Amino acid sequence: GRGRMMTFTVTDRAQRLGISGPEALLSYIRNLPGVDAVGLESRAGGLATRSLKKSSKSGALDLIIRLIDLTTLEGADTAGKVRSLVAKAVTPDASFPETPRVAAVCVYPDMVEHAVAALGNRHGDGVTGIAVASVATAFPSGRSTLDIKIADTRYAVEMGADEIDMVIDRGAALSGDWLKVYGEIAAIRAACTRPDGTHAHLKVILETGELATYDLIKQMSWLAIIAGGDFIKTSTGKVQPAATLATTVLMLEVVRDWFALTGEKIGVKPAGGIRQSKDAIRYLVAVAETVGEEWLHPHLFRFGASSLLNDVLIQRQKFITGHYSGPDYVTID
Repeated sequence: GRGRMMTFTVTDRAQRLGISGPEALLSYIRNLPGVDAVGLESRAGGLATRSLKKSSKSGALDLIIRLIDLTTLEGADTAGKVRSLVAKAVTPDASFPETPRVAAVCVYPDMVEHAVAALGNRHGDGVTGIAVASVATAFPSGRSTLDIKIADTRYAVEMGADEIDMVIDRGAALSGDWLKVYGEIAAIRAACTRPDGTHAHLKVILETGELATYDLIKQMSWLAIIAGGDFIKTSTGKVQPAATLATTVLMLEVVRDWFALTGEKIGVKPAGGIRQSKDAIRYLVAVAETVGEEWLHPHLFRFGASSLLNDVLIQRQKFITGHYSGPDYVTID
């Protein structure tokens, strides 16, 4: 079709690595060391067996809540559903008012204005401190033209989104058209710029379940960072498998290596299928062991989730009161 010819963008990060053109970029990505799958899975397996001491369990539950992007991404979303999501984000548990708030609410672009209005937000400076994230770029398939993806992103940013969760073109990634993947990320990064020069934060969704090999996941993680992503994210939540501990550990290792190379910190967001506190705690352990505890902060680590919050609240009530409340106590979306 009539695609726009993409000119190669030399991002600040590409420049920092001495990459000045398309061939240099491809050569850099192709020459990354391969992933030892057995080693990676055994590291992830080892992390999964660690447990937290009781004293730190309540701290971990509070931390998980503060790291959640509370999400609704359904075709049947309405302004009313977004308002209830925001209400839950602001007051997760009315009977324990000291319960922390989540990091962000994540919605489709046409729902951003409703989330912003409900939060009283303009760029995360509302009283709640909760950001509005939006999935743009023809989420979840990413099958559209670059012009439409850019328009989708600009619209979400104009409506007040603080963060954009974009999807890469997995078809291009799988067929080896890596310059297309890179060019789109760089173009979306530019579309995240506001008139005042500030940026909506860009989270780049790799859809790791479709990329299939650890090597390709590693290569696309590097590509996403060099192209300008602030975060790398595992999945849309619409494809199985979604987040896995091994894939997340691999992405954390990429971020650790990027930090060692440049001194710059990139965030990681596992999303899809993390529904229980005990699973989320394994991810916290993985972050602490792989990149260090300074990454356990909303500007560097998020969980993309819709039902995880409910389980954390149930476990938190048990911790505080000594017994489980009835399941009807916590609203199940």
